[in-house]
Amino acid sequence: MMTITLDQLAVELGRREILHGITAQLHAGSLIGVIGPNGAGKSTLVRALAGLVPAASGTIALDGADIAALPPRALARRIAYLPQGQTLHWPLTVERLVALGRLPHLGPMSRIAEADRLAVHEAMARADVGHLAARIATQLSGGERARALLARALAVGAPVLVVDEPLASLDPGHQIDVMELLAREARAGALVIAVLHDLNLAARHCDRLLAIDHGRLVADGSPAQVLTEAMLRRIYGVTGYRAELDGIPLVVPLERCR
Repeated sequence: MMTITLDQLAVELGRREILHGITAQLHAGSLIGVIGPNGAGKSTLVRALAGLVPAASGTIALDGADIAALPPRALARRIAYLPQGQTLHWPLTVERLVALGRLPHLGPMSRIAEADRLAVHEAMARADVGHLAARIATQLSGGERARALLARALAVGAPVLVVDEPLASLDPGHQIDVMELLAREARAGALVIAVLHDLNLAARHCDRLLAIDHGRLVADGSPAQVLTEAMLRRIYGVTGYRAELDGIPLVVPLERCR
């Protein structure tokens, strides 16, 4: 049951500080949505969580261990990361693409074992791409490709799953499918962190939301606590209509604030 602790995290890209003093504790068994406007620092935050960009100051600890001190292969077994907008360059079948998720578990000359094959098939089934196993991944539609890449991240079998805009290129039905899948992973004990732009799907499925604006954590709490009219105005610069359905907030942005 993993816990990630961010303590005054700051991240710089080039000479510019992108994240400033982010402090939070993220617990296993939760689906945590990261929301905020374009350019707020959401992708930088999840890349830092995956160990892909270093902290300029502060720390990210995984069960008390600074991730900067973990060997890359060990970190990759603990935190599976799915970036946004990933381009496929090689004509691999979907099954072989998903099997790449098992690389952190293999030695330099190791061959994929039966346990790895089982993990690959289970990941394809969970992402609803089992029927695409023999298809060439570069020939898939945008939505099919997005689900195949999600399956690759699931195949890692990591206790932490970090996904950056997993709903891009998906139709509404598959968006709901992916959110339900991420919620199931969390209920099964994983810590799932997802960058999201659809506020209603975030409210419907996430246990907790982190709102990022100008590189700072400006709100942290349940969807009902975070998705207020004041917060919409503050971080998105819009007025909105807010209602509730079965206790879950519904948010409809109406217009830019004057």
